[in-house]
Amino acid sequence: MATTKDYRLGEFTYPRGWFMIAESCELNTHRPLAVRFFGMDFALYRGRTSSQVVLLDAYCPHMKTHLAAPNKTSYVVQDGMGTNLEGDGIRCPYHGWRFGPDGKCDDIPYHEGAIPAAACVKSWTVVESLGAVWVWHDPEGGAPEWEHPSLPQWSDPAWVHPKWDHLGVLNQHQQEVIDNICDYGHLSPIHGSTVARFENEFKGHLAIQRQCGGHRTLVSADGVSAELHTITTYNGPGCLMSDLTGMYEAVMLITNTPVEDGTVKVWHALVVKSPTGSAVATPADAVSAAHFQEMALTAFVQDMEVWNHKAPCLNGLFIPSDGAFMKARVWLKQFYNPRVKKNEYLEQCEGVYVPRGIPPYTQSQ
Repeated sequence: MATTKDYRLGEFTYPRGWFMIAESCELNTHRPLAVRFFGMDFALYRGRTSSQVVLLDAYCPHMKTHLAAPNKTSYVVQDGMGTNLEGDGIRCPYHGWRFGPDGKCDDIPYHEGAIPAAACVKSWTVVESLGAVWVWHDPEGGAPEWEHPSLPQWSDPAWVHPKWDHLGVLNQHQQEVIDNICDYGHLSPIHGSTVARFENEFKGHLAIQRQCGGHRTLVSADGVSAELHTITTYNGPGCLMSDLTGMYEAVMLITNTPVEDGTVKVWHALVVKSPTGSAVATPADAVSAAHFQEMALTAFVQDMEVWNHKAPCLNGLFIPSDGAFMKARVWLKQFYNPRVKKNEYLEQCEGVYVPRGIPPYTQSQ
């Protein structure tokens, strides 16, 4: 397992950006969820009063008790009817200190007088979107630099909402996943693609891949394949969105969130427009969409199977026909370094790049 330092990405161990940390349906008002990302433990829960999602650092400042670890024996939990959630806050199961969604302790049941200012835990910026919970992570503690992941299709009743596929923890650094955005050479051997045109563009926090061609994995239920056009965009380092047209109109979502330095948790989903052209997606549309998501997942698992067994690519033997690997790696560095250095990296990578020997995607657009 290689680390951020091994890849020489920058000053920070974990990058700046929006990252998925849970599926919305995993949260309820009955219990908190203990999660771990960026080498840290968190308490994630849905407030009982407002239903807002809250993410706090996990450990109570009093005696370092985990606020969200499973607990059935504490009377804080038993008297709370099986939960230590109270209103929009959460009580420590050890001594009953209560913390609000802002992370500040607002009640110590056995204490009279002022609550110490240090009695607080960090509260993180989180939003719900696309059936998922997203956190803004920034080693410098700054406000979000761009909007959280969203899609206008999500509010259109003609589009089928997906389930999220939970793919677990990949024992590879995020770098290995993001390399895929420019990896022209793997498309035919891994996915059976016949690529007619391909190009990359790097622009600000976006890394874009445009390509079209046949595909042996993404096929309809009767095995028919069409020329597939994909415009795939990393919105920062944690969320990939791919607009697919050809057989169905769909948007593929792939998210990866660092767990430890050198591992990421991965999710996948597919939002599909009604194949029958209905203004409101029908049950039959949902069946077709589920099949297409299964095929899309099969295609992604083809990548995952390789990633699970490869050594870290710290100094790849890249050739001009591979794609813009080195530009993509420079693009990624902006998120692992202070914001004031961002333009230093963008000046080295922004632009459109085409692998040697293949027409650019935009040539006939």
